[in-house]
Amino acid sequence: MANDINEKEITVFVDALIHYFVQITGEKADVRTAFLGDGEALPAPHEFTGMIKVSGGYHGFIYFSADRVLLSRLLLILQEPHHTDEQMLDAVGEIANTLAGNVRRHFGEQMEVSVPSTIQHAKSEQFQNMVRSHPYVVTMKWKQYDACVIVDIVRTAK
Repeated sequence: MANDINEKEITVFVDALIHYFVQITGEKADVRTAFLGDGEALPAPHEFTGMIKVSGGYHGFIYFSADRVLLSRLLLILQEPHHTDEQMLDAVGEIANTLAGNVRRHFGEQMEVSVPSTIQHAKSEQFQNMVRSHPYVVTMKWKQYDACVIVDIVRTAK
C-alpha cells in the first residue's frame, strides 16, 4: 500500500528550490504556484529536464525542468565558460540532484535517491506518460525565467 506525500510536505520541496537559488545566485526564486496537478494537463516541459528516481521508503521521481536561457544564466554565475547542450543537461541534472539531496535531509535515509538522468526536448505527451495522474507541480520564476519542479512520489508501506 502506498500513499501520496501531502500538501504540507510539498513545502519541503518549495523551500529546497528557494534555498538553491539563494545559495547559487544570491537571489530568491519566486514560487508562482504549487498545486496538485492533473496528469492530463501538466505544464509543458521546458527544453531541459533533470530527473531523480526515488526509492526505499518512497517511490517515484522528482523532475526539474528549465529552458536554456535560465540554465545559461546559472552557468555564467558559476563561471562555467561552456554553454553546450551537454552542459545544459549536466546543469539541469545537478539542480534536480541538489533539490533531491536537500529534500532527503527532511525525509530521512529511507528516501534513497538515484543519480540524475536528463531529457532534452521532451514532448508534453511524453512527460504526461512519465508521471502519475496527480503529481505535485511547483512553478517558479527566477529573474524573468520560468522553470518547474514536478514531485511525483509516494510513500511506500514498510
